[in-house]
Amino acid sequence: MTAFRTSRLQRGLFLLLLSAAPALGITPAGYYPYAAGTHWTYSSGEMQVVGPAVVHKGVTVTPVSHQYGSTTYTQDLLEVRPDGSVWLRGVNAGGRLAWFTTPLTVYPPGPLQPGMSWTSGNSALTLRSQVTGMSALKLAAGTFNALTIRTDTTQGGKVSTQITYFVPTLGIVRYQTADGTLIDLQR
Repeated sequence: MTAFRTSRLQRGLFLLLLSAAPALGITPAGYYPYAAGTHWTYSSGEMQVVGPAVVHKGVTVTPVSHQYGSTTYTQDLLEVRPDGSVWLRGVNAGGRLAWFTTPLTVYPPGPLQPGMSWTSGNSALTLRSQVTGMSALKLAAGTFNALTIRTDTTQGGKVSTQITYFVPTLGIVRYQTADGTLIDLQR
């Protein structure tokens, strides 16, 4: 995480550009923070680490490792497309790669706004996400105004719901698991 200070004029110009971006069809650089070396540490003890881009099955993907201590348990393979959207192409778990021939949309082109929704999936798995609003959060990592995103995952006829709290350029600062557990960004 990088902290920086800006003047009111700079913040105003940034917010103006951010509000105009959807009409211009652009996503601000770094809106979805997947630069190699980016990492997040959560209250569950999980650390997520973004690795350098690699090529799998002819597709350039960005690996995001989910670690506890120095052990990686799973790794998401994300494709960040030219339009700014982020797609889940595969998951490495237990030394096995599950590759999605039909990728799943993690995020559409930004910026996100309350009321936006998107759906993706295949015959075995469907994701339905909606930006349900904004939430003011005071966490160990700081105070944030986060977009609240509800994602319903349907697999094998069962629906699981997760709520994420996303801050543009920073990432997920809180998430609520299907069982209601809150996991907060620590640093």
